[in-house]
Amino acid sequence: MIVAQQDYSIVMEDLLALHKEGFSHMAYPEGIPLKRAWSDEVMTFDNQYDAAEFCHDNTSDRDIFNYQPVWPLYRAMEKGLDSPELLSIQGGMVDLSALLRDYYQVESETIKHKNNMDMNQKNLDYLQDQVKYTGFGEELRNDLKQKIEKGGDDFKLQHSTKFGNDTVEATLNFSKSKQSEMYFFNSYNVSLQKDGSAEKLDQTFYINKGNNITLKEAYNLMEGRSVHKELTAKEGEKYNSWVQLDFKNSDDKGNFKLKHYHENYGYDLEAAVSKHPIKELGRDDFKDSLMDSLKKGNVQSVTFQVDGKEQKHFIEANPQFKTVNVYDSDMQRLGSRESKSEKQSQGESQDNKRAAKTDVKDAEMVGDDAPKADAKKKRGQKV
Repeated sequence: MIVAQQDYSIVMEDLLALHKEGFSHMAYPEGIPLKRAWSDEVMTFDNQYDAAEFCHDNTSDRDIFNYQPVWPLYRAMEKGLDSPELLSIQGGMVDLSALLRDYYQVESETIKHKNNMDMNQKNLDYLQDQVKYTGFGEELRNDLKQKIEKGGDDFKLQHSTKFGNDTVEATLNFSKSKQSEMYFFNSYNVSLQKDGSAEKLDQTFYINKGNNITLKEAYNLMEGRSVHKELTAKEGEKYNSWVQLDFKNSDDKGNFKLKHYHENYGYDLEAAVSKHPIKELGRDDFKDSLMDSLKKGNVQSVTFQVDGKEQKHFIEANPQFKTVNVYDSDMQRLGSRESKSEKQSQGESQDNKRAAKTDVKDAEMVGDDAPKADAKKKRGQKV
């Protein structure tokens, strides 16, 4: 990190403002002089892990990001004003990274060791929670801890489970940051073997901060269903979208591409579900649970009320056609049959009323022979 001498005081003022706002770390592109500590080129964070994760995710062969602590950097620059001999200046540029290193050298080794121990524990706690809430439970906690303590640039963890009679094998991939001692959960590979099938289906799912595709959602996607997720655009803006695997197209790594049905696509799940005579929609708590389950890509059991009778059906979201797929109790797709039953149930009385009105009207106009004549016309005979 470098700064022009004329911008030194401005950067200090910005660092103080960041500290007062509660930001603890800042990430920046290497090689570009820092003009302001609060600018479009600088990302700010309230903890070290998020700053390190940002640098890890955004560093490439072309762009290199690094991070620094806000308050220690301010104190180091403050010390540099009091002791100019600490400043490393070349071509009118001050090396802030070197200044910060010199500042830390006066700290006791005990404090630095404690800080490293605290950060390592936070890293472990964060990864254990991330693995848990991505759907792998807590059984990998000890394995994860042992792998981190062993060290190395990267490592993998294995997980196996069943959904129904289907077997799912997963390999979790971790790597060490190039800028720090912290590790990151990057992705997991899923291999799905259907019950009774010798063939396996493979797909890699990448970890995104905040709203990962869980293992159960991954299984649902590999089954061909759709999942509703909150995603983050490159510009950092969040948006909601349904995602579905495109089994006809793969990327250069052999992964099936994702089809997206954004909010502006116009799929209203609640409206699509409400078109069916589902008993559970009558209670708000059941309704909310039903919607949440469908958004995760699950096939959900529901009760249809048709002609005064209750029938067990299963439904799943179908955002592509802005509807829901309906299955009978044997998981056979109903197709148009369920809509036919619904129409018969909902419109039978209306049809009878219309027929009765027509018969009465014809009888009033031409007498008792009118219904018979009308029947002959329907058969295509002359009257």
